[in-house]
Amino acid sequence: MAGYSLMSSHQDQVKKYDRVPEPGAPAQTEAWALLEAAKRLAAAIVHGPDTDKETKELRKKALRLNWRLWTIFQAELTQDRPDLDPEIRRNMLTLCQFVDKHTVGALFKPTAEALSTLIDINRNIASGLLNMPEDPVVKAAKEERKKTVPPTPTHIKTEA
Repeated sequence: MAGYSLMSSHQDQVKKYDRVPEPGAPAQTEAWALLEAAKRLAAAIVHGPDTDKETKELRKKALRLNWRLWTIFQAELTQDRPDLDPEIRRNMLTLCQFVDKHTVGALFKPTAEALSTLIDINRNIASGLLNMPEDPVVKAAKEERKKTVPPTPTHIKTEA
């Protein structure tokens, strides 16, 4: 029964990630990418049982996608970035190493539990990115865009 609840919770998660980031907001874009990778990992979990060959291949494909994303983060973190707090950089590089090692193990044995660990990491980091204070330049650009784009109606009244 534990496997069933794990799968059903991931089915619910798959439906939550259908958002596209706004241009010019790097933290939102990174969060979106993490959530999209988590969505694909979750979809691979609910695809079928651990022993199914097609399910294993789908899980490995999702794992490789997630690994590429984390490799991009790792490469970015190795660049000289004076705007990034050294402790955050160090912690993120440590997390990248964990994701690397965990992914290698998960590719060897792509169980639902192995993928769930990566889903949790992605969701937590994305949550942190989405809760970051907005860059003042990005905020000003959004405000300027709001002035030029008419608001979309939230509801339409129809006559009876």
